[in-house]
Amino acid sequence: MMNTRYKTIGVNDVKLFYREGGCRGCPTVVLLHGLPSSSHMFRDLIGRLEDHFHCLAPDYPGFGNSDRAEPDRFEYTFDNIAKTVERFLDTLDVSRCTFYMHGAGVPVGLRIASRRPEFVESLVIQNGNSYEEGFTKVWEPVFSFWKDRTADTEQGVRRWFTRDWLMWHYQDGARDVERISPDTWNLDIAHLGRPGTDRILIDLLYDYRKNRDLYPRWQTYFREHQPPTLVLWGRNDSLFSKDGALAYHRDLMDVEFHLLDTGHFAFEECCDEIAQHVRAFVDRVRTIGKAPMEVGIPVRAAI
Repeated sequence: MMNTRYKTIGVNDVKLFYREGGCRGCPTVVLLHGLPSSSHMFRDLIGRLEDHFHCLAPDYPGFGNSDRAEPDRFEYTFDNIAKTVERFLDTLDVSRCTFYMHGAGVPVGLRIASRRPEFVESLVIQNGNSYEEGFTKVWEPVFSFWKDRTADTEQGVRRWFTRDWLMWHYQDGARDVERISPDTWNLDIAHLGRPGTDRILIDLLYDYRKNRDLYPRWQTYFREHQPPTLVLWGRNDSLFSKDGALAYHRDLMDVEFHLLDTGHFAFEECCDEIAQHVRAFVDRVRTIGKAPMEVGIPVRAAI
């Protein structure tokens, strides 16, 4: 039985909406969504974890049910979103957690983790890049946009936030598209329809180039602090390839891989499987700490 609560909290003069499941005293899992989605993407996963974990899933400013502050009151960059999430966790007195990061949630969580490594019990990374290998040809218009931001290059990336592209993004790589609820992209589209949201997304997509610049810093964090890490990846993802998943093995010693037979939004088909992997992984980390990877899954077995 789901026991998720739906709350708002003031953080830096912005009202953040968040989902909270489970109870304090259980291991805390902070779920960080990608773009242009919201904490809605974690709705089913929270229901499968809340008997075992304390789950927190905030909507970033401008996304989901959180306030869309005017740009002169809130700067929409990954740096600022990460600082807001960090303040959100401090306000709730969270001092130790597992970050579950999907897509663009990875650069949000890794900013916090690399700044405050003592905060991190473990990491769960799903279809989100920290290595060059993960980029696919889908990103070529974005690379042009990063290189020279003009009206033409901006127009080339606006399709990322259209109905057809969002529908494709949810369905692409899925084993059975009839299992993918249209509520997913319709909700994203409804949020995108708020005045000014398209500008926020374009600005954040341009700001994403700074995440790429930070990859070496995050890789250094991996090598120096060795956070136990679970990598879950829709292996048919056209946005971030499985090469980006397997690259985490380069710098992390305690890393467990599971490549799932689905696309970028793996929750829509593989939520039960994902929940099982998360429960087993976090239990192992909490039981034996940073043990050697004999109990994990060798990278070659995940391919």
